[in-house]
Amino acid sequence: MDSKPNDCNAIASFYGVSGRNLQYQYKEFLSNFKAWDQLKHAEKWLLFPQNIGKRLSIDETSLSNGELYTVVTNKAAKGRKGTIVAMIAGTKAETVISFIEQIPIKQRKQVKEITLDMAANMGLIAKKCFPNAIQVTDRFHVQKLALDALQEIRIKYRWQAIDLENEAIEKAKSSKIKYESQMLSNGDTNKQLLARSRHFLNKNKSKWSKSQIIRAILLFDLYPEIQKAYELAQDLRNIFENTQNKIIGLSRLAKWHEKVNQSGFKSFNTISRSIENHYQTILNYFDNRSTNASAESFNAKIKAFRSQFRGVRNIGFFLFRLTNIYA
Repeated sequence: MDSKPNDCNAIASFYGVSGRNLQYQYKEFLSNFKAWDQLKHAEKWLLFPQNIGKRLSIDETSLSNGELYTVVTNKAAKGRKGTIVAMIAGTKAETVISFIEQIPIKQRKQVKEITLDMAANMGLIAKKCFPNAIQVTDRFHVQKLALDALQEIRIKYRWQAIDLENEAIEKAKSSKIKYESQMLSNGDTNKQLLARSRHFLNKNKSKWSKSQIIRAILLFDLYPEIQKAYELAQDLRNIFENTQNKIIGLSRLAKWHEKVNQSGFKSFNTISRSIENHYQTILNYFDNRSTNASAESFNAKIKAFRSQFRGVRNIGFFLFRLTNIYA
C-alpha cells in the first residue's frame, strides 16, 4: 500500500472513509513504522552497512527547511534498492565520521573509490571513514564553477546595460523626448540579449538552436570578454571529455591555467587555484572516469519523493519510507 496523500485520499474515497484517518492508520499501524529498528535515532543517523560496495559517492542533500543531510550511496545499486549506505543529519565532518565509524573497519576498507565535491569536510569524511578509497573529485562540480564564473561576467554586463537604459530613459524624459529602445538585428535590445543568453552559454555550441547561434554572434561581437570566458569554460569541459589519461590531463590543465592567467578574469583565477589545490583528486577522474552523477540523481529522487508528499512534515516517517525503497 502506497502512502502518498493523493493515493490515500483516492482509496479512502473509494471505501467511504476519511483520507486523513487512513493516512494515520497506515503510518501508525499498517506500515510497521513503529517497529522500525532505526526509529529512535532515524532523524540523527541511519546506517546500512550491508549496502557498502567498492565504489561509493558522498554528497549533501536537503530534506526540509534547508536542513542538510550527508548521504553516502553505493554506485552499484544504480539508484535502486541497496543504494543508501548512510544518511546523517548535518555536514560537520566530526559528527558524520563518528556515526559512519560504527560500521566495522573491515567493511569500510572494502571501498576502493569514492566520488565527492571539493568541500573540505567531504574530503575529510572520505579519508577518515574509507582509508583504502581513492578520492575522485566530481568533474561536473569543477565544470559548474567555470560556468558560474562565465555567468557572473554576463550578469556584470547585464547590470551595465540596465544602467545605460535607465540613464537614456531619464535623459529622454528630461528632454521631453519619447524614448525608443535600440533594437539589434534579431529584435533584442542589449539588455534582452544579455538576459536571453543565459541558457545557451551553458551548452556546447554544437547544441545551439538557430536563434541561439544568431544571438551568440551578436553577443560575442558586442561583448568579446563573454566570448573569451565562454571559450575558457568550454576548454575545461573538453579536457574532461577528450582526455584519456592523467599525464595528458595534467598537461592540458596546465595549459588551461596559463590561458586563465592571460585572461585576467578574477573569477576564473579563483577556479584555477581551486583546481590546483585539488589536482590529485581531479586527475583521479581519468582512471575510471567516475563522477558524482549517481549521487546527484539520487538527490533528485529525494526531491521528487518530497514533492509527492508536499513537503516533509514528519522527518522520521519520511526517512522510513525513503529507506524502505532505497536501502
